[in-house]
Amino acid sequence: MITVKTKPHSEVFVSAFENMEAIVTRLESPDVMGQEHGDVEALIFKDGTDLLRHLLQGFFDLQELKEKRKTEVKAVDGMILTHCREDCKRPLMSLFGEVAVTRKGYSVKNHRSCFPLDGQLNLPPDKYSQGLRQRMATEVSKGSFDEAVETVIKTTGGKVPKRQAEELAVEVSQDFEEFYARGLSTEPEQTRDPLILTSDAKGIVMKQEDLREETRKAAQQQGAQCNKRLGVGEKKNRKRMAMAASVYNVAPHTRSAEQVMGLAEDTGTKPKARNKRVWASVAREAGVVIDEIFQEALRQDPQKRRSWVFLLDGHEDQLKLVRAAAKRYQVTITIVLDFIHMLEYLWKAAYSFYAPGSREAEAWVAERALWVLQGKVSDVAAGMRRKATRLELSADERKAVDKCADYFLKYKKLLRYDEYLKQGYPIATGVIEGACRHLIGDRMDITGARWRLSCAEAILKLRSLHVSGDMNAYWAFYKAQSKQRNHASQYADLTLPMAA
Repeated sequence: MITVKTKPHSEVFVSAFENMEAIVTRLESPDVMGQEHGDVEALIFKDGTDLLRHLLQGFFDLQELKEKRKTEVKAVDGMILTHCREDCKRPLMSLFGEVAVTRKGYSVKNHRSCFPLDGQLNLPPDKYSQGLRQRMATEVSKGSFDEAVETVIKTTGGKVPKRQAEELAVEVSQDFEEFYARGLSTEPEQTRDPLILTSDAKGIVMKQEDLREETRKAAQQQGAQCNKRLGVGEKKNRKRMAMAASVYNVAPHTRSAEQVMGLAEDTGTKPKARNKRVWASVAREAGVVIDEIFQEALRQDPQKRRSWVFLLDGHEDQLKLVRAAAKRYQVTITIVLDFIHMLEYLWKAAYSFYAPGSREAEAWVAERALWVLQGKVSDVAAGMRRKATRLELSADERKAVDKCADYFLKYKKLLRYDEYLKQGYPIATGVIEGACRHLIGDRMDITGARWRLSCAEAILKLRSLHVSGDMNAYWAFYKAQSKQRNHASQYADLTLPMAA
């Protein structure tokens, strides 16, 4: 028999002690003693969760007993709340199941009531506890809302319906920008290694009302043209572009053109990205995200003493935004166009001369890629044009060749791979492309999903926090902001009165 200790107010935990005794008695019974351990695990999990609910309820009951009645409470607008109402109950769905919180409320006629104990406990305005919010935020960032709801039901004593899960995702992500604006993520590393900035875009299928204006108008016009049938796999005007961004440190990795192309052994160890922050936004415009990239870079290198390298895939609008931001923040940057993106132009040009997939095409691309890495961009552009002329290709047949040559000549100052390799800079956008796949694609491209803007943005924020390793720090910040937003803001001097 378990004996309840005689302490002041210990009676609030009597039900928990009785519940614990019932669990032990059941484990000692012949029926349970004959079960496999997996069945016993399930039994303890179910009954143990209910025991934890009793303990949490006891804690709230103890807070009720300790709460002192005040003669008055002064609201933020100066109103003196003199009427005290006892036994004000509110439900709270926790990780262990639903409990009730009883506290005192203060009010006057035609004025919102205040509950000091709510503020002391930092209770949410709705019925879902902080622990359940955090768990749901983790689950919805990993998989679909249906899966998240089911997982929470199976692994906790709590329950959050799907619509409320969507609302919670939006609510708990609301302090994302403020968190990073205050510089509350990891401290900058003391290093002189290159600071890499990078961005890319990926489309998310949205509900029509949340598409950007130009895309929405095109979708509406397309809907009106019912007689036009789309081809297999063709899905026009359904996506809104999300901008992914990353800032990280990486040690220099000096290589030769031959080593990059696999013609010589690379004896060095490829360095890993460090202090990497990754994030994405579908709501904010590209220029805003580019600005955030520079702000994060300044947080990591406030004195601008390091080499800043911006990796891009050659998108003209992004390039303009990056150059404008660099001028605005008065920082010198080295812009590197993605080597893999450059190769795509070479491959298309090769198919003007050779059959797709042929060894001749492969050899031609490999040779010219090597020359580009060696800094011979203009020579490569001129050479492929001479070849097209010598073969007397028609304007249509040499279209890919001229496009490739134009690209090389237009961006040759950003294709100085020989200099980048000597400096040890990365020349491929693998980090941000991986972020687009993992951060955006793996979650947002679930079959059949069509997103509302607020919900999609919330999920991207939560996934960004997890990927960047900042979720724990963010959650502490979010709870502090919630306390100020939901409770302290109701009282004079924005100060919570002590309740218990």
